[in-house]
Amino acid sequence: MADEGAVRALVTGGTGFLGANVVRVLLEEGLTVRVLARPRSDRRALAGLDVEVVGGDILDERSVRRALTGCPVVFHVAALYAFSPRQVQRMYTVNVDGTRMVLEAAQQAGAERVVYTSSVSALGLREEGRGADETTPVRSELIVGHYKRSKYLAEQVALEFSQRLPVVIVNPSFPVGPWDVKPTPTGQVIVDFLNRKMPAYVDTGMNVVDAEDVGRGHFLAAERGRPGERYILGGENLTMREFLQLLAEVSGLPAPKVRLPYLPILGLSYLNYFSLRCTGRGSKRMTPETLRMSRHKMFFDPSKAVGELGFPQTLPREALSKAVRWFWEHGYAVGPGRESG
Repeated sequence: MADEGAVRALVTGGTGFLGANVVRVLLEEGLTVRVLARPRSDRRALAGLDVEVVGGDILDERSVRRALTGCPVVFHVAALYAFSPRQVQRMYTVNVDGTRMVLEAAQQAGAERVVYTSSVSALGLREEGRGADETTPVRSELIVGHYKRSKYLAEQVALEFSQRLPVVIVNPSFPVGPWDVKPTPTGQVIVDFLNRKMPAYVDTGMNVVDAEDVGRGHFLAAERGRPGERYILGGENLTMREFLQLLAEVSGLPAPKVRLPYLPILGLSYLNYFSLRCTGRGSKRMTPETLRMSRHKMFFDPSKAVGELGFPQTLPREALSKAVRWFWEHGYAVGPGRESG
């Protein structure tokens, strides 16, 4: 059992991909961890861990206050990451209103430190090929899609609260690694690759970071971060072609060589979006929103987090190796030596 004298931390979103990695690091550091989780949430990522799970919802003030009792440190990781047109309004409700609800309750409870999980989606972008940092101005025309807008608005809420509550903001980039149960959109790319369902790719770019490093970054932000400051929890910038080539090297599978042209695929994405909206059927990863997002390479510079927090920098090859092994071991794809049939 956890040490009764240890610092108690509340983690929202602890059943999710990033949250589960945050929980594991906190346990390693000797903290007593409480997780606020919806009653019907998938809790596989917490199986076997010595954590207290409290049923509730970040949109329910009473359950948030109950979960906060006795927890001087709060990690607000919970968020809704979706591209389905049927989830748009709920995404704003969860990401923006939910953040306000948690931070208001934390302030009233006298929390000593809050780490808010934002996203690089809330940050500005620089010219092609250059990594943006925490000071890069946000251009409204580059906040493409409802997820990005919801995270940008939620971060503004966190920045406002930081004037009266010790809130440190972390901005993870594109994490890969274990415990991606759902999986996330980036994780789904890996799963599709492993299942040989990715014959072609779109020319884009992302900053790839080890999910376990991101978990560690949350703890470091609580320990060393400056309230009111933002820290990019990122790794290495890769084009999609480079990302897939690394996947090929760690998995032993061939990388797709066909690059899809933008305009024809954009046209198909509108048809797919119409199907999603009317019937709920179609690909949630091929919408006009995701295609427009892909036109801008999401490259970032994590130097501030490395310098101020001591944020680790696991190489993308190792991070992808861990992700591939986890997906193989948990049945998302058939690994080498276990061919079906």
